[in-house]
Amino acid sequence: MSARAAILGLGGPSLTPEERSFFREANPWGFILFSRNVDTPVQLRELTSDLRDCVGRNAPILIDQEGGRVARMGPPHWRQWQPVMNLFDGADEDAALLAARLRYRIIADELRSVGIDVNCAPLLDVPIESGHEVIGARALGRAAEDVARRGRAICESLLAGGVLPVIKHIPGHGRASVDSHVELPRVSIPRETLTQTDFAPFKALADQALGMPAQVVFEALDPATCATLSTEVIAIIRQEIGFDGLLMTDDLSMQALSGSMHTRAENALAAGCDVILHCNGEMAEMQAVASATPQLAGDALRRARAAEALRREPDPENIKDAAHQYESLTGERIHV
Repeated sequence: MSARAAILGLGGPSLTPEERSFFREANPWGFILFSRNVDTPVQLRELTSDLRDCVGRNAPILIDQEGGRVARMGPPHWRQWQPVMNLFDGADEDAALLAARLRYRIIADELRSVGIDVNCAPLLDVPIESGHEVIGARALGRAAEDVARRGRAICESLLAGGVLPVIKHIPGHGRASVDSHVELPRVSIPRETLTQTDFAPFKALADQALGMPAQVVFEALDPATCATLSTEVIAIIRQEIGFDGLLMTDDLSMQALSGSMHTRAENALAAGCDVILHCNGEMAEMQAVASATPQLAGDALRRARAAEALRREPDPENIKDAAHQYESLTGERIHV
């Protein structure tokens, strides 16, 4: 039996009996962790093992570990990182690219050591000055070509460390003037501008296995519906941008969306998303998501299997040497 087309969160640092029973029955494709689920390395290894035991397979386990403001794992057990934009601002590009490669190879090592094998990074959003700070210093640059080049380096480094990257937020969140966690952004820019700038990094990395659309309304593409729920925008992601990997929604519990959780999940799948992402761990909401999500089948199953096939043992790397080299390049102290 194939897994359900869902990625689900949980409430705390260990599974409750209710969660264990629910996950065993629901059989989601994967799980996602947040700071509320993270305590110590020993605890986290036990939790990831328990989650996989629930579904009886090596289910993907995701986290947002960009470094900077968005990092679910931090001191005292894991490294603290500066915002990624700081690596590149005013720096020599070759040295900054090497630092980025080292940084995400080290992050991959930290994730794999506790059983996490998918990182919701890198952002390929191209920010504008008037854009909301929800992207801000999380961005890889201010020009599309820079974002694409740096995003490619990060993806390669995560993969070398045995961790799958997730490119986000397709087709671009950098112009949003509000935070989609709180309200629904609307972008009123001509399609030609979106195509030339915002789409460009995603086109350059369309060969990646996992991607996430933006919870943003692009009026030039679909004036009524945000990308996650828009048949028109998902078609653009598939055909014009060329992304044929597994497309997971952003968190359906974000306040950018309205309607019941069941309806949100149904609409996202109907629009062309492959997998539903639900993060907050609220049992009633997860049950509603599960009731709306079928087992993976067709193209969605093909894409899930293709992504899982990329999971591998990390390439050999001396992480202590990598950390010293990173510090030498950046002046940032990252030793735990």
